[in-house]
Amino acid sequence: MDPTTEPDSAPATNRMRTAAFAVHVFTAMGAGIALLAMLEAVREHWANMFGWLGVALIIDAIDGPLARKLEVVRLQPNWSGEVLDLVVDYVTYVFVPAYAITASGMLLPVVAPILGIGIMVSGALYFADRRMKASDNHFRGFPALWNVAAFYLFLLHLPPVLSSLGIAVLIALTFAPFHVVHPVRVVRLRWLTLWLMAIGAVLAIYTLARDFDVGAPIVAGLCAIAVYIIGSDAVIRRIKSFKA
Repeated sequence: MDPTTEPDSAPATNRMRTAAFAVHVFTAMGAGIALLAMLEAVREHWANMFGWLGVALIIDAIDGPLARKLEVVRLQPNWSGEVLDLVVDYVTYVFVPAYAITASGMLLPVVAPILGIGIMVSGALYFADRRMKASDNHFRGFPALWNVAAFYLFLLHLPPVLSSLGIAVLIALTFAPFHVVHPVRVVRLRWLTLWLMAIGAVLAIYTLARDFDVGAPIVAGLCAIAVYIIGSDAVIRRIKSFKA
């Protein structure tokens, strides 16, 4: 927090400190949710696994605004919310999905362990990269959203050769010099992004409720939303370069 704003902050009370610490506990609950997701993955209850990972996503979406509202950085300076968030995100966004991708049988058996290791290593490096986000809040490269990648792997159920190639490409794109839209923090077309994310969430919940047994329109809708999130920034920047 900027020291110049600290004198204007309300005096800290035990109740405020407790509320601030409760936000850290709430964030850490994401790690517990990851364990539940992992248990479902080991049982090959894939839809249930994704359901728990969805709960972890909700926690991840809520804890940041809560932390800012309750001034967690000021009231609990000995606890790093940033580090805690990265630890929880790694197990929910990378570790559990990496297991699902590797153990699902959807990749070529000979390369599945290698690609799984690639997911883990590239994800760890990405989370440690201080350049993870650009100045305009876009993600740099594929933002280690392996929970989402795993969801589409199960949704599309492509031949093992294509699935393996797709995972390898995403690992490489982790370090590629392109930008991916942050659904909330990128101002440009935020209204469209949020609407598409809401529609995507409804379609994803329906897909899980049907255990991925959905028709082509649902699949097409989910794929179109994914293409927008991954490729819209590149298209917009290319159009601007042509106009210039």
